[in-house]
Amino acid sequence: MGLNISIIKVKNALSRSGIYGVQYCLNPYRGCQHACKYCYAELIVRKTGKNDRWGSYVDIKDNFPEILEREVQRGRKGVVMVSSVTDPYQPVEAKTFLTRKSLQILADNNFPVYILTKSPLVLRDIDIFRKFEECEVGITITTDNEHVRKILEPFAPSVESRILAVKRLKKEGVKTSVFIGPILPMKPENLLRSIENFVDCIYIDRMNYKFKVRSI
Repeated sequence: MGLNISIIKVKNALSRSGIYGVQYCLNPYRGCQHACKYCYAELIVRKTGKNDRWGSYVDIKDNFPEILEREVQRGRKGVVMVSSVTDPYQPVEAKTFLTRKSLQILADNNFPVYILTKSPLVLRDIDIFRKFEECEVGITITTDNEHVRKILEPFAPSVESRILAVKRLKKEGVKTSVFIGPILPMKPENLLRSIENFVDCIYIDRMNYKFKVRSI
């Protein structure tokens, strides 16, 4: 599948969140290379007028760090989720560093963060995580079955690489969680055994994206 990468400018970096325990969401990209077939973010992004096939595009918010810097100076502190409708560590982040730059700004201004990703690229920024007073890094793992992963998360990192990332984060002293959502076909006992000694918390969600279930 081809990938269309565009550079865009934005007027806002932080958005108010309706997620429990989170005051702001931060999404440095529009779109996601992982192309997960169940992803609810596709419907949300469509409301902005973007109707391309999910996974076929990534819009890089080029001025994102500059906008964020201004917003944190005048905004009230609160927990920032990185990210809610994209993966902050999708492959393009390895070249743009938008997530890393954003985290540095949040750390400098003492904003607590909750990071959620499927990518072991998150390990690159352990040095920044240590600068936060409050920082939790969550790794999304939806199945223990690599065959299922390849079907429903075709361009996301392997299950094994995510489990190894969890273990490394814990070893480095980072508060670590696993987000199991949606719950895809798996042997839950196997997944639990592989992560239970390396996480501070496990969050579980269900497949509640009806418009996606029909298409899958």
